[in-house]
Amino acid sequence: MADLVIRDLTKTYFDVYTGQHVHALRDVSLELREGEFVSIVGPSGCGKTTLLSIVAGFIPPTRGEVLLNGRRVAGPGPDRGVVFQSFALFPWKTVLENVAFGLKMRGVPRAERDRIAREHITLVGLAGSEHQYPHELSGGMQQRVGVARVLANPPEVMLMDEPFASVDAQTRMTLQEELTRIWEAKRATVLFVTHDVDEAVFLANRVVVLSARPAMVREVVEVALPRPRSWTTLVEDRAYKRLVARVLSLVRTPIA
Repeated sequence: MADLVIRDLTKTYFDVYTGQHVHALRDVSLELREGEFVSIVGPSGCGKTTLLSIVAGFIPPTRGEVLLNGRRVAGPGPDRGVVFQSFALFPWKTVLENVAFGLKMRGVPRAERDRIAREHITLVGLAGSEHQYPHELSGGMQQRVGVARVLANPPEVMLMDEPFASVDAQTRMTLQEELTRIWEAKRATVLFVTHDVDEAVFLANRVVVLSARPAMVREVVEVALPRPRSWTTLVEDRAYKRLVARVLSLVRTPIA
């Protein structure tokens, strides 16, 4: 049964800077099964983040709908947790307080929310950092806090918008491996937007390739690589290389 259904999404908006209407998405349809990890790639500026923002409920579609477990998405909600490219942490709160914030807003008693927050801080590899503030953490550590904060609540679908784009290459690879480990442990339904084809294939069960604007689903590529995954084993794997080459060709080749 599909956990998330994106049906015939079309988005047109007026760009105040150019004075023109922009046709960002056209008839995008996609279904995510419960516990599935799906990556979205496409040419730069094709509408990947626009699509994620509609699923998150931040902006409405011009036409079409998003259904989460049969309920129509009409705005933001706790059933969808979002991890942004920017770390979006409260700078005046500790790691523990940041992760526990959503639980506090839901009225979870302090002892229980501290227990849940500590459990997820450990899950993302930050045990011992509970009382540090964001400015005391590296970029990679801050993003782990963001992941822990979302998972602690926990959402029905986790939406990730290029969450590792602002960290260095080595940290990014470590975070990708950590995310696959966390996904194996939690089996959350994940919709992950990225411009990095290697990252998309490494993480996902399926990679959705969007066309240039107005974005349409060009192809959905199944990723049948074994798990758990690590860069040590996959970097020279022929099946992985073939999948990356196929997805990259789809991204770079215009539709005739």
